[in-house]
Amino acid sequence: MAEVNDTMRTTIDRSKLPGQVVLVLQGGGALGSYQAGVYQALHEAGLEPDWVIGTSIGAINAALIAGNPVEQRLARLQEFWARMHRGPGWTLRTAFPDFNERVSYWNTVTHGVADFFRPNALAHAGDSYPLGAEQAGYYSIAPLRKTLQDLVDFDRINQSGLRLTVGAAHVRTSRMDYFDSRDGAIDLRHILASGALPPAFPAVRIDGELYWDGGILSNTPTEVVFDDNPRKDSLIFAVHLWNPHGPEPTTMAEVFNRHKDVQYSSRISSHIARQQQTHRLRHIINQLAARLPEAARNDPAVRELASYGCQTRMHVVRLLAPQLDRESHTKDIDFTERGITARWSAGYQHTQSVLERMPWMGEFDPLSGVVLHDPPAPTALAAE
Repeated sequence: MAEVNDTMRTTIDRSKLPGQVVLVLQGGGALGSYQAGVYQALHEAGLEPDWVIGTSIGAINAALIAGNPVEQRLARLQEFWARMHRGPGWTLRTAFPDFNERVSYWNTVTHGVADFFRPNALAHAGDSYPLGAEQAGYYSIAPLRKTLQDLVDFDRINQSGLRLTVGAAHVRTSRMDYFDSRDGAIDLRHILASGALPPAFPAVRIDGELYWDGGILSNTPTEVVFDDNPRKDSLIFAVHLWNPHGPEPTTMAEVFNRHKDVQYSSRISSHIARQQQTHRLRHIINQLAARLPEAARNDPAVRELASYGCQTRMHVVRLLAPQLDRESHTKDIDFTERGITARWSAGYQHTQSVLERMPWMGEFDPLSGVVLHDPPAPTALAAE
């Protein structure tokens, strides 16, 4: 999708990285093409992830990465997003600058996306019509099932060294569940469940239980890395599709757009701030324990208390998708070729810029267990 300039390509020496490479992918529908651009830049720099974590469209992109050999991953992402292109192959010059976008939006709503979802006519038979738990949605995801079967090797996911984790919401208990290839087999159901956003898509049953899109509970699953056992030093690329910061809305269109950003950005800033505090305390416990006399350190009660300490450090590189010109609350179903290409290119360029600077290199506060690196905020892009 993004043009490659070999003279500007950055190659990263993995031996100098501060730990395992983790790629965390948020949910956001069509906005997920930005994540594919991020992966392209990492791939070209030789920075393949050791662990990829995703929710919703992030889980789909994660499966495309984990379910293919290194040399085929980028091609599979490109094929998937090429299949997602939606909208007329023509545009009209009108006095209304967003006319063509509105036409594409209504085409998607009424007809779906051929290789992703299609309308479920029975869902319009009345809100009390007995569709059944696994068909209760305005669209069928049967096309996505076929697409992922074509493009993802689930045997590879469960046999390769690349760890895959996807999040889904347990319908009956409102609990966030993470399915991890380290702990059990991942199959097509887990990916579909992670993206089953109600009421558009029906829940997916796994081992007798229904699951919805994990994004309705936690759309940015960075918490999985922070809570992992055992924790490891990590370089985390957290790819965000929804902007946690934005101007005050002055029109109803801006209200709808800002509401979605607020809803799905998942309080990531406050979450990371809490993790920074928690990991700082763990480092403090380590230093306090080291100052105790050896006899005290060997006391069973002291050893148990000292076990709450931790020496790991996690560098979080936050990559934030830009807004496109005249972007609206329908951006997550903007499957136009222009929108997909613009976001893919933005992800590629932003990540290249970060890799050139390598912000994780240098000296840091020894008490800091979580170091946040925020690249400059992206500006709005034109979907040309």
